[in-house]
Amino acid sequence: MEGKTAVVTGCTTGTGYHCAMSLAKKGASVAMLNRKSERADKAFADVTAAATKGKVVNIPCDMQSFASVKEAAGKLKSEFADGIDVLCNNAGIMATKDEATEDGYDTQMQTNHLSHFLLTQQAWPLLLTAATNRGEARVVNHSSGAARMCKTLKAEYLGKNGGNLGGDASGLGPFSGPRWDRYAQTKLANIVYTYALKDRSDATGIKVKSLVAHPGVAATNLQVTTTQDGGMSGGLSKATVSQSAQDGTMGILRCCCDPAASSGDYYGPKGMGLAGPADLMPVDERVDEAMKNMLWAESEKATGVEFKI
Repeated sequence: MEGKTAVVTGCTTGTGYHCAMSLAKKGASVAMLNRKSERADKAFADVTAAATKGKVVNIPCDMQSFASVKEAAGKLKSEFADGIDVLCNNAGIMATKDEATEDGYDTQMQTNHLSHFLLTQQAWPLLLTAATNRGEARVVNHSSGAARMCKTLKAEYLGKNGGNLGGDASGLGPFSGPRWDRYAQTKLANIVYTYALKDRSDATGIKVKSLVAHPGVAATNLQVTTTQDGGMSGGLSKATVSQSAQDGTMGILRCCCDPAASSGDYYGPKGMGLAGPADLMPVDERVDEAMKNMLWAESEKATGVEFKI
């Protein structure tokens, strides 16, 4: 990764932290996009200390604010005029309350997908610069096995319906109910977005690869914050941990670094999908042209931008 620049969102702890750390150790320059906090400052110091060749930049970015995302993108443009080789859209929240962001969208959908759609659109010129100068660039999205919990992607979850998407009642069993329905929609959106971006890049011959991964069930702060918010019991969160945060990072790291990775590839543990190597997953057959086109149109509408490839 020497001579390359990578941007990682949501990297104070967990998979994002280990991804940023590994990229810095491999010689990349790394931009860390996080909300302002002591944790963000500590993570920045850790990654800076571990960096071997490139520089490390700390850029404040709140994924629940489109204005903040645009401001962060502006700082990326000033810091990395020679291009971004990897944009790792890692930040995410899970099974949180039915609330709206300042922009009016579901907190999970805006954090997990819509703001990453906007960030990619804003950073697209930098990705094109890297692809032109160094042969390719990559957009890496982080999904979840929870994407399998819904049959199809629904436009209402992408719309300005924050706080009106089912409430917070518990389901009949673990990982069920409206909180988890909303989460599953966002994680399917990550996959649909990956395929839609690949199609548009392929159609124009642009050398920007679009890839996606899922972490299995890993011991990260995601489970802690979900438990604190009431989406999961403490005992259940501990019982469901199947592998380390480092092992859970291997999917997005492979997407970021593997020279053999192809656009549209989906990596993660196979079988039950809870733990194991980051293997090449089958293509998600649920995703059709109508779903990809709907997601693109609704995402443009929500973010107020035209994302033309």
